[in-house]
Amino acid sequence: MGTSINFNLILSDPLKIMALVCGVIIVKFLVLALTGRLARLSFDQNLLFSVSLAQVGEFAFVLFSFISQLGILSVEWTDTMMGVTTLSMTATPLLLLINERVLLPRFGTREKVETTADEIDLHYPVIIAGFGGFGSTVGRFLRANGVQATILDNDSDRVELLRKMGFKVFYGDATRIDILKSAGADQARILVAAIGTPDINADLMQKARNLFPHLTIMARAEHTTEACDLLDMGINDIYRETLDTSVRLGVDALVKLGFRRYSALRSGQNFIRYDEAALCRLAPHRHDESDYIYSVREEIENQEQLLTSDREINPAMNDHAWDSDILRDEFQNRG
Repeated sequence: MGTSINFNLILSDPLKIMALVCGVIIVKFLVLALTGRLARLSFDQNLLFSVSLAQVGEFAFVLFSFISQLGILSVEWTDTMMGVTTLSMTATPLLLLINERVLLPRFGTREKVETTADEIDLHYPVIIAGFGGFGSTVGRFLRANGVQATILDNDSDRVELLRKMGFKVFYGDATRIDILKSAGADQARILVAAIGTPDINADLMQKARNLFPHLTIMARAEHTTEACDLLDMGINDIYRETLDTSVRLGVDALVKLGFRRYSALRSGQNFIRYDEAALCRLAPHRHDESDYIYSVREEIENQEQLLTSDREINPAMNDHAWDSDILRDEFQNRG
């Protein structure tokens, strides 16, 4: 390979050669970076992938040799491209060094500094494990009603932010037994399991059930499948994230379509009650797809029939039952 490289040509016009080398590396780096982005590589992985393959490959020597033999390009251009290929390959170790010493430290993902768990000096009847969107809403509601909670979260950045907002949040891994004990799990009455990662949340509940059986566990579930898994664990107080919010939207949609608010609210409450009962019946069937699908279809039909029956049996669902918004509007119009 070395005998086919025209070093005299490289030395005669080094600026041109270096410009071509840089151009090839930059273009190939950008193409590889886009490919890595489409493949959903992490930033650090994509950077290493793009830098390590940015040089011209060895197959170029074979390709340019055939091009030279067939006379497709002039000898000068073939020798130039052979030189560019060689120099780009030679630059690979330097590029990897730049990536490791310059690019990754400056632009790469920084490792979080390990933070030691806080010493917990407040003990309340309620422990909230996980103070993200779900847990923080529960905590704010309880505090607004005069009920304080011991709050644990394992995200140091979130803990710092919440403290700035005025929350007393303790940094610590709630799945650790010593952390739970220091949070007062021996005396607490309720554990709100609201950790965002389902597996970690389940691990917390399993440990709490085994070591603190007196605790009432109130569990967050992201979706129906997770709720079924929690039922299998013996958790009864399960709260699916989207159920109440979705039904609230449906209730408001009915009101905007002309339904009386009382009727819509009552229908929404009945729907939630039927859906939670259906969840318990569906859980044993979820491991058999065909059986599960059949059971779901059956439950949906039952829910619709029950709601229809409620409207027909209960006259208050269809009459001019209370609707504070409409009553207020009518009173204002009369005034």
